[in-house]
Amino acid sequence: MSFTFTTLKQAIQDYTESNETTFVNNLTTIIKQAEDRILKRCQLPDFRKNVTANMSSANQYLAMPTDFLTPYSLAIDNSGYDYLIFKDVNFVRQAYPSSSTTGIPKYYAIFSDTYFLIGPTPNANFAVELHYFHKPESITASSSGTSWLGTNAESTLLYGCLLEAYTFLKGDADLMQLYAQRYEEAVSRLEELGEGYNTTDSYRSGAVRKPRT
Repeated sequence: MSFTFTTLKQAIQDYTESNETTFVNNLTTIIKQAEDRILKRCQLPDFRKNVTANMSSANQYLAMPTDFLTPYSLAIDNSGYDYLIFKDVNFVRQAYPSSSTTGIPKYYAIFSDTYFLIGPTPNANFAVELHYFHKPESITASSSGTSWLGTNAESTLLYGCLLEAYTFLKGDADLMQLYAQRYEEAVSRLEELGEGYNTTDSYRSGAVRKPRT
């Protein structure tokens, strides 16, 4: 069964057997926290986007799209595409401690909620292409009251919400364990749809690329 914002809120209250005012008033936040938990773990092909932008000479920062969630790849047009290597921000800071160190960009890192850090600082203006996973509209904000997760991953969304709800309520430990197990089972099935996210190639860093079967 699919969830709308209204039916999801009611399901959470039914499962927790709580209509306490403070809890009900925080259901929107609880649902958003569950959505964030799921989306940060499961980067699905449906949520991939490509955008182009410009990297400015002598500026080590590059603005992120407003709906950015996680990167897939970032490339600069340098007489052909050069793919930057994704690293932790501390790595880039240590590799290029001075912003005055310029060159053809090699690395990028998440600097804040709105900017990437580039290393070294670009020595020219470059056209860039960012391939990324975007954050879809929350079920709490949708004008239709629906969302991709509510329609296509209802079990994952429900059990994610119940984990957040029982944390808020400081609920029974046995029930927390049960819902954590059910969430893990549901989110693992959803992860399989992401295929290549838990993988890497020469343009990304992190986990090991798993072959398709």
